[in-house]
Amino acid sequence: MKIKTLFVLVSLFFTCFLQAQTIEGSWKGELDLQDMKLPLILNVKKNGNLYSSTVDSPKQGAKDIPVDKTDFLNNELSFEQKMLGATYKGKLTNGKIEGTFSQNGMQLPLTFMPNTGNSSALNRPQTPKPPFSYHTEDIAFQNPIDKNTLAGTIAQPENFDKNKPVLVMITGSGAQNRDEELFEHKPFAVIADDFAKKGIATLRLDDRGIGGSSKGTANDTSYSFATDINTAVDYLASKGYRNIGLLGHSEGGMIAPMVATMNKKVKFLVLMAAPGTPIEQLLIEQNAKGGKLMGQSDLVIEQNKKANSEIYRFIKNYSGNNYNKDLQEFLNKNFADQLGENAIENIQKQTSSPWFRYFVKFNPDQYLSKIKIPVLALNGSLDFQVPAKENLDAISKSLKKAGNPDFKTQELPGLNHLFQEAKTGAFTEYADIEQTISLAAMNNMSGWILEMQK
Repeated sequence: MKIKTLFVLVSLFFTCFLQAQTIEGSWKGELDLQDMKLPLILNVKKNGNLYSSTVDSPKQGAKDIPVDKTDFLNNELSFEQKMLGATYKGKLTNGKIEGTFSQNGMQLPLTFMPNTGNSSALNRPQTPKPPFSYHTEDIAFQNPIDKNTLAGTIAQPENFDKNKPVLVMITGSGAQNRDEELFEHKPFAVIADDFAKKGIATLRLDDRGIGGSSKGTANDTSYSFATDINTAVDYLASKGYRNIGLLGHSEGGMIAPMVATMNKKVKFLVLMAAPGTPIEQLLIEQNAKGGKLMGQSDLVIEQNKKANSEIYRFIKNYSGNNYNKDLQEFLNKNFADQLGENAIENIQKQTSSPWFRYFVKFNPDQYLSKIKIPVLALNGSLDFQVPAKENLDAISKSLKKAGNPDFKTQELPGLNHLFQEAKTGAFTEYADIEQTISLAAMNNMSGWILEMQK
């Protein structure tokens, strides 16, 4: 999903609201965020006189999020999470903690009660459950470039003909497991299950540092991840698979064309909510659409557009020798009055990684304009993270530039960035929708793949 955005993470996505703390044990609370309830699970430990805490946010698929500082004195709990600019203060009375959660100038009441059961479980009816009617195999291999181990699962029909299609599945941005799990949704597991029942095989992988895959480095970029997928293609080819495609979602849809230009063994591409416009442009548009969905005023949206544009321009044009120091000076000089110290610290952390610097400079046309193999590009009409019309048009333009004779782009009505049937497409709906992925999306993908084989 998950293409990252700047001010969305700072001022819009209360996906980042995840911090609070208390006394030993597990506690549950709920933030009331206008049109969305965000449950939080607080887990507190004590070592001597010191407290430590982690938070789970079930709706966001987030677990064991560390808090920087936890204090409990005179029945009063306080905590601070610097990266998110979040604090909490509450008092323990009659078995519950009543207090206030604060983040970047916003204050919300938050009460924690003892967590006595698994009340956080979300209903996900599409998640496949064994026994399966097809064969699954857990595998692992090493990327010869970075020497990292990658672990995953092959799902394929029984007695599978290796001349038939098999797809390597590529997750969106952020470290995700092989099922691309988010908010307890497992879209890649659902797609793999659907495909296997229709005669199509898949290989889905844990990202670096997740599940069975070894940790990457602080210098990893989208290109590093592309070498992982390139290795996966070579792995399948070494096992006798001869009709290998790539299925990429969001940033994964950006990586798929990169790999296709590296490896002639890739025979076709399926792009789900893939960026087609330059990423700098995409992030600005994404933030504006997301802000509107969240009820931000036109004035705030325009201010964010201007600020984002200036920050991205600094990143793209930077040619100095001390990026972090110069970025901090730039942010303090231009945005201290508008944003405040905590927000600026957050922005600096989000934009200082090699991944983000590579990402914001990326133009998908660089690779799409070289793709001549069959391509299916799908997007939902309610996708605000990768807006459908602009990005499908850009993908089509790039593929025409390549002289690609066999591609299809399609906007699917009523679907959001996760290809769920949605009402508005807002981020706040992702967790509340029980459907993991629409049948229309899966049928479009499998139908195109099978038709291509005729």
